[in-house]
Amino acid sequence: MTGRDEDYGRKRSRSPDMGGDGRGAPPPQPGVPNAGIPAVPMGGAMPGGGMAAMGQVVPLAGAASAIPGLGMPPILAAQNAAQDKVNRELFVGNTPPGTSEMLLIQFLSGAMRRTGLCKPSGSPIVTCRVNQKFAFVECATVDCANRALNLNGIPFLGSCLKVSRPSKYAGPFVPSKSWQELTGTALPNGLAGAGGALAGSAEDKINRELFIGNTTPEMTEQMLSDFLGKAMEQVGLSKAPGNPIVTCRTSGKFAFIELRTTDEAASALNLNNIPYLGAQLRVGRPSKYTGPETPHGNWEDILAKYMSGELQLPSKDGGGGAAPAPAAPHAIDATCVVELCQMLTQQDLENDDEYKEILEDTTEECGQFGSLKRVVIPRSGPGATKIFLEYATKEDAARAIASLAGRTFDGRKVTAVYYDEARFAAQDYKD
Repeated sequence: MTGRDEDYGRKRSRSPDMGGDGRGAPPPQPGVPNAGIPAVPMGGAMPGGGMAAMGQVVPLAGAASAIPGLGMPPILAAQNAAQDKVNRELFVGNTPPGTSEMLLIQFLSGAMRRTGLCKPSGSPIVTCRVNQKFAFVECATVDCANRALNLNGIPFLGSCLKVSRPSKYAGPFVPSKSWQELTGTALPNGLAGAGGALAGSAEDKINRELFIGNTTPEMTEQMLSDFLGKAMEQVGLSKAPGNPIVTCRTSGKFAFIELRTTDEAASALNLNNIPYLGAQLRVGRPSKYTGPETPHGNWEDILAKYMSGELQLPSKDGGGGAAPAPAAPHAIDATCVVELCQMLTQQDLENDDEYKEILEDTTEECGQFGSLKRVVIPRSGPGATKIFLEYATKEDAARAIASLAGRTFDGRKVTAVYYDEARFAAQDYKD
């Protein structure tokens, strides 16, 4: 026995509750089996182990961290590490196409250093994962992540970044300012609508998000974003220049879009029943929305107001003006004929079977906007690669222009404008 064990044994021998042998065992009793054998305390600690003998509770399995000299259990350590990473991670939305991970790290870190959100020599952003229109950054510490929330709304390469907690974050709410509030600067023109600065809270995101139903598998995120955004711009539902839709997520027969501001989200509800690729899209609030009901019309109602001039388009000075009908570059009045450009190439027109198929597809697709009388696709001459649509009424032509203008086709952005009816009747397709 070591000196420490001997000393500990002597202390126990002086206890009035101990047995006569000084080791905690009761004296042998005649006729009692196993008499004199020490009892084993709860927890499995044998006498002489020290902890049970001194009245301390021996921790059970899974609480080994309470035992001096032992570390945290691996499972608990892994859980804590995963939660710490979530607390240090931030979502960065509205990143421009082509944004590199290193550029975003350097830009955000530099902004934090310049504004005193971290030490002048600090590296608050350690990693970055970039997606098509958003990214996730990991901060060095939880405190760095809390401070980085103040970057929300910072201008970056013509966009306004949205910095917020990721959806899996379940920690406490951390108050923060927008970049504009932090620096005392205003948002650059065109980067925010009348709804004010971009907010990053989960509640604000829900108010800016819309459900898109009745989508088809061929509708990609980029196609939906371009189509719906252009439709809003065309009829004056957007509040500022540029596509008001910042993100789009597709999932089979439905999708979700996120707008720049809550005002534009409310305006986008008027896109309900808009025709696209042979389907009528359903546009509404997501199920998790709990805000007040927003009065709105359908796409047909908006077109009627648009044609009557009731809708107001934002002007460059922020004021409104009567919504004019879409016009060709030479300012032609509304007609029943629509001219489409950038949809076809000369190669598309060379094969007879392919040309016939293009005619059939165009007739079917464009017939959903109204009563389509004729489709003309010149294969040669000045009008080659253009598509001309003749509708029964100007209202039908307006619906086609509002739905087709700005659509992307094989990487080309389609233009849709009115065409002079007399020139069309004379087969004059020159520019």
